[in-house]
Amino acid sequence: MTLTATEEARRSDLDKALADQSFDGATPGELFAVVDALDSQSALKRALTDPATPVEGRQQLAERLLEGKVGGQTIWIVKQAVAQRWKSGRGLADALERQAVRGQLRQAQDAGLLDEVAEQLFDFVKVVRADGALREALDDRTKPLEARQQLVHRLLQGKVHGWVEALAARAVAGRERNFDLTAQNHLAIASQLRDHNLARVTVARPLSDDQAARMRNALARIHGREVDLQVTVDPSVLGGVRVELGDEVFEGTVSGRLDQVHQQLS
Repeated sequence: MTLTATEEARRSDLDKALADQSFDGATPGELFAVVDALDSQSALKRALTDPATPVEGRQQLAERLLEGKVGGQTIWIVKQAVAQRWKSGRGLADALERQAVRGQLRQAQDAGLLDEVAEQLFDFVKVVRADGALREALDDRTKPLEARQQLVHRLLQGKVHGWVEALAARAVAGRERNFDLTAQNHLAIASQLRDHNLARVTVARPLSDDQAARMRNALARIHGREVDLQVTVDPSVLGGVRVELGDEVFEGTVSGRLDQVHQQLS
């Protein structure tokens, strides 16, 4: 999903407002429940984002609706979100979904497990990409969401960290159009929490550890920031390598800047 510059700025403002928060164990799940309630009630989304209603009025409405149903931290986060001016109720729901994902990843980060959680989630994304039947099953919106999420739980339960299982199941709802794009968004948030850029790299042949390290270093020099690599092997990729970094896409030797990466790998 493409955001306008204004929407991106509001999400960034909300991230900053919550940057120092240590998320309670129940808060991410409660935020997901709030998002589900908003998605099912268009009138509620309109009321909480109505620009004609003062900020205090929107916050009071949110508090009245949630008090006694969720914890204090969840209410505080929702009040921070409704204080922003969103283009639509969908914008508010998406922003709260993002905070729920950030909350789960922050819990993993506080436990010293963020890198492992991101790696496990990406490993499952690769499994789904490689299995056409599984990909179709997860993205088939003619089937109940709960049934598709249960499939994820059956595949992952006891094999990965609980945060991975929860995020993968949540990605089935496809807020970014499908499972793959939504899970990629979760992984991008994990990189942002580490203050890294995320580069999606498709290569014709697997990279050695040394090649991956040199590619990370080359991309970091280009962009002035540390880079996390998500590497997918696809023998058909043009020129042997494709790199997606933010809005930039480099394929083969078409880009002079990607040539710098090739030189690092040679």
